[in-house]
Amino acid sequence: MSKIVADLHIHSRFARACSKALNLKTIDAQSRVKGVQLVSTGDCTHPLWMEEIERDLEEEGNGFLRLRGTDGAVKFILGSEVSCIYTFKGKVRRVHLCLYFSSIADAKKFNKALVDRGRNIHSDGRPIIGLSAQEVLRIMLEINSASMMIPAHAWTPWFAVFGSKSGFDSLEECFDDLTSEIFAIETGLSSDPPMNWRLSALDNITLVSNSDAHSLPNLAREANVFAGDIVEFSYTELRRILKEKDRSKFLYTIEFYPEEGMYHFDGHRVCGVRMSPQETKKRKGVCPKCKKQLTIGVVYRVDAIADRPEGFKPPNVIPYKSLVELDKIIAESFGVKSRANPRVQAEHAKIIAVCGNELQVLIDTPYTELARATTPQVVEGIRRVRERELFVEPGFDGQYGTVKIFSDTKRHTSSQTGLFDE
Repeated sequence: MSKIVADLHIHSRFARACSKALNLKTIDAQSRVKGVQLVSTGDCTHPLWMEEIERDLEEEGNGFLRLRGTDGAVKFILGSEVSCIYTFKGKVRRVHLCLYFSSIADAKKFNKALVDRGRNIHSDGRPIIGLSAQEVLRIMLEINSASMMIPAHAWTPWFAVFGSKSGFDSLEECFDDLTSEIFAIETGLSSDPPMNWRLSALDNITLVSNSDAHSLPNLAREANVFAGDIVEFSYTELRRILKEKDRSKFLYTIEFYPEEGMYHFDGHRVCGVRMSPQETKKRKGVCPKCKKQLTIGVVYRVDAIADRPEGFKPPNVIPYKSLVELDKIIAESFGVKSRANPRVQAEHAKIIAVCGNELQVLIDTPYTELARATTPQVVEGIRRVRERELFVEPGFDGQYGTVKIFSDTKRHTSSQTGLFDE
């Protein structure tokens, strides 16, 4: 079956801590290398980026856009991330939200609404706005009831709807009378679907996964895979699939190993202290070195508000597949630390030229075909990733975890059961 791969959360060069190489032409080109057919523009709230969107993209009339002068194999959706920092019930809330619009006109109306309220949208592609999540959603829906909001990286401690530092214990607490308009959440790099399945309140919520890419190599490190036989794939159809949690069209998500995410475990990065939730509870959340409070990670937070045991699987879930990016596999196969190493990138380009795009190589290409394109060690690395024969050292307090493919100590990650979870 043909597939449509969608990465619905990325950034532009106008967002802080993001690569200057992120422009619409390079995003289109990298999407083709990765195997992505639908990608967010990212940062459409930024005036200068919006100027480039209007200059370089053309609307197709179905809610999607294409790069001018191309075949349109890569579609764009108007998307942005905003940071809502506000006080609610005596607590400062910091919630990041992904916003989607079906036309340039709607996106520009939203930007004007923020400016009219005195919000600064010029300083950052991910603007900080002193509005509640509910108020932002209300503005979007008043412009067009088809606008979509998806809470970003829902579990990360500092800036997420369920974050341990400044989030909420439920969607209802955050969105109140507009909760029904939230029909999807982004799991984020530090959590995966099985962790979210532990909350019965999310049974009717569609779980999406996106890269939140700050640079081109990270595009599609997480993504969503839809059926390729959708007759008319459009903004309206995408919204329907997400809202109805249509398993016949939403095939699976592509996931980071959540242990690799930078907030999976608890810890204190300055002190080099990483702890499991069990250890954190024993120490009452205090760093043993500096005696300050630890940053509580995603595993702990999920456990704190979950109403189901680890390993519970509700019916009718959307499957998932956990992957490691191809250049990381090549780098470890070659014994090279940097994925940007010229030898690694040359091998990556050779494999893509022979076998097709990266996600096809990682998921679908037969081993016999891979063997004609690359070294036996790289083929073995891809096999181990597919079979989950990995060791992942959990990330904590803003530090990424480490994936080991060719380690003397090989084991399956503890919170997962198989590459293809149906």
